[in-house]
Amino acid sequence: MSRARLGGPVGAAGLVVAGLACQEVGAAFAVLLFPSVGALGMVALRLTFSALILLAIARPSVRGRSRGDWMTVVLFGAALAVMNGLFYEALARIPLGAAVTIEVLGPLVLSVATSRRASSWLWAVLAFVGVFLLGQGSFGELDPVGVLFAAGAGATWAGYILLSSRTGSRFARLDGLALAMAIGAVLTLPLGLAAAGPVIVRPDILLLGAAVAVLSSTIPYALELFALRRIPSSTFAILMSLAPAIAALAGVVLLAQHITLVGVLAIALVVTASIGAVRSAGPGATPVARADVV
Repeated sequence: MSRARLGGPVGAAGLVVAGLACQEVGAAFAVLLFPSVGALGMVALRLTFSALILLAIARPSVRGRSRGDWMTVVLFGAALAVMNGLFYEALARIPLGAAVTIEVLGPLVLSVATSRRASSWLWAVLAFVGVFLLGQGSFGELDPVGVLFAAGAGATWAGYILLSSRTGSRFARLDGLALAMAIGAVLTLPLGLAAAGPVIVRPDILLLGAAVAVLSSTIPYALELFALRRIPSSTFAILMSLAPAIAALAGVVLLAQHITLVGVLAIALVVTASIGAVRSAGPGATPVARADVV
């Protein structure tokens, strides 16, 4: 295949899907670390290594920032920390596919709410029907606490998207994200150390934590930036709607998690609703997943 075709829309779409796959593989690796460091310990490792990588790449300037700039980036970092904490607590209790499917409701409803078309709310209804089916034994018996954590992560994700937009308007390039990630790491590190204890600084645990950060953040984000130069943002947002399906597949293949045909139907409904919401929202549609989130 020629380089031109690899760099074209089809190749770029493949990069987005590859980024999503890396993201969910990273989440699966995180689940494997839960018995050693717990959910909060994993959050601390993920955010700390992600922050170190982003700070090294972006080298953000901290001089000349206004009070409003710092307020925005601190809130952004806090949202990042809370969202990841809730998501990993959900992963500790319910399957990966179910957690991502429920979490996606947050940005999906935000996309619908910001659309000017009243008919777009039909997509939200379709998504909630899909989530209702998740509770009908499609992933086994879902832990209610895990479901609440996933829903909380989705709600925080919607806030994260709004704060991300504000941060992007105040900080150049990756500066805002790097600073927010560092703030999130500072907020979660004490909790992670308290929850995991000395085991968190074992070389093998640190190595696996770094691998999760690279798989969940660095590689997907790089692939997304490359892809966004070659495909419209609306196409990108539609491709990102595949996250629940890819997460469910990763859970089945890597974690031996069970899913029934009802579960497949539930995920298909949420993916369809996400795509429909993106198309209804138009060119400014908000992606339902980001590499720097889950």
